[in-house]
Amino acid sequence: MPSSDALSLDVSSHDFERRLRDLVAAHGRQRENEGCVQCTGCVACLSCTFCKDSERLVRCNYCVGCRGCTDSSHCRGSTGLLQCQHCIECESCSASSYLVRSVSLSRCNYCFGCVGLTGKDFHVLNLPLSRQDYFALTRRLGRELRL
Repeated sequence: MPSSDALSLDVSSHDFERRLRDLVAAHGRQRENEGCVQCTGCVACLSCTFCKDSERLVRCNYCVGCRGCTDSSHCRGSTGLLQCQHCIECESCSASSYLVRSVSLSRCNYCFGCVGLTGKDFHVLNLPLSRQDYFALTRRLGRELRL
């Protein structure tokens, strides 16, 4: 007879729903870090190094105040990043670097306050700038916004 943890092909929809609820509830209770090195104040992180005050990170390095990020490094105050570096207060971005207060960007670099862009560089509020103008404007905005 199969163990109680085994799943048979004749599982009922009722059983499926119950087991799925149990899995979701157990996942929400997971609080321990696993395989992390020098992480402080982190909860439920996996294989991270030198992160601080973060939750549910996977293979991240040097992230602070982040939640639900994967394969990211040197990010601050961000949520749901995938393969991002040096992002500040960003959400749901992927394969991007040097973003500030941006949402849903993919394969972008040096974007500030942008939403929904793909494959763009040196943009502020979704508008393109020259490299020189980008750094001049974002340096000033960064100081004024205390980023």
